Amino acid sequence: MQIDLIQEARRQAEVCNACRYCEGYCSVFPALHANRAFSDGDITQLANLCHNCRGCYYACQYTAPHEFDLNLPAALADVRHDSWEVYAYPSQIARQFQKNGMAIAAATITGFALLFAAAKWLGQGHGIGFYAVISHNMMVAIFAPAFLFPLFSIGISLRRYWTATEGQKIKVKHIAQAFSAAANMRNLSGGHGNGCNFEDKDRFSQARRVAHQLVLYGFLLCFASTSSGTILHYLFDMQAPYSLLSLPKLLGVPGGIMLTIGTIWMVLLKFQADPNLGAMAAWGGEVAFIALLGFVAFSGLALYALGSTAVMPTILALHLGAVLSFFLLMPYTKMAHGFYRLAALVRDAQRTSG
Repeated sequence: MQIDLIQEARRQAEVCNACRYCEGYCSVFPALHANRAFSDGDITQLANLCHNCRGCYYACQYTAPHEFDLNLPAALADVRHDSWEVYAYPSQIARQFQKNGMAIAAATITGFALLFAAAKWLGQGHGIGFYAVISHNMMVAIFAPAFLFPLFSIGISLRRYWTATEGQKIKVKHIAQAFSAAANMRNLSGGHGNGCNFEDKDRFSQARRVAHQLVLYGFLLCFASTSSGTILHYLFDMQAPYSLLSLPKLLGVPGGIMLTIGTIWMVLLKFQADPNLGAMAAWGGEVAFIALLGFVAFSGLALYALGSTAVMPTILALHLGAVLSFFLLMPYTKMAHGFYRLAALVRDAQRTSG
């Protein structure tokens, strides 16, 4: 961890601990006020518990030009992003992506699109639809390792985080409490349920919460669509393409629409927000990740809409290239924040429920 980031966040946390004006704003402040002193692990836990709603900043009497110069959302955001880089496996990739996010995303999508164009000739199948372009076996050979490696990498990262924050033995009630908070995104509703102050200074809004929910539940529906297609293929010998009223399409089409709208909305909110209240160095990487996720959803919808036309092979190559890029970069992009935040919520559940 960068010592200067930890020290600055610790300084601000100590001032907040003395003031306690923001005690009911979100989960960060009860956790903060439970300590008299803050270890590096405590600061890391607070940083990943923070949802950057920014309500505390606009309520604070010690922001600049006061001599205390508090900006807790930015201080915690810097520590949070640094923790993702430090605990990532391998960490060098995470640092490169956050510094050159858009360029790496564009280059990766282009590279994998060319890869799948080549795979059209190497692994061309004899089926219908997608399998007439690239064989099922070729797709499995490419995507199985690309899916398993990120899970392995994230597993190592979370273990490092859990050790650094002195996590205890996890109980079922801790997991249930954490998933409940994550499912309704309670901390994005602010301390009084009025929403965040993210995109328009001190005006309360639920926009960021709704956009995040569209992305979360859209992603889960798309994942469920892929899983159901896998089950139909292997257990019931029902191969793609599937009809509109099939389970994969009933899950995937709404999920893709929600994910597309949610990612566009999140990008717009980030452009409206004050960059000085977040991790400025990671802004490009965050936007790149959101754009990549949105392209995955949009290209999937385009593939369904134009699946019977002559442009299908091109769209398929772009879509599969984007999906593969997303999987491989998942541990090193802001996608990792979902796993860390869930771990932070489990850790906080241990604090509150024992």
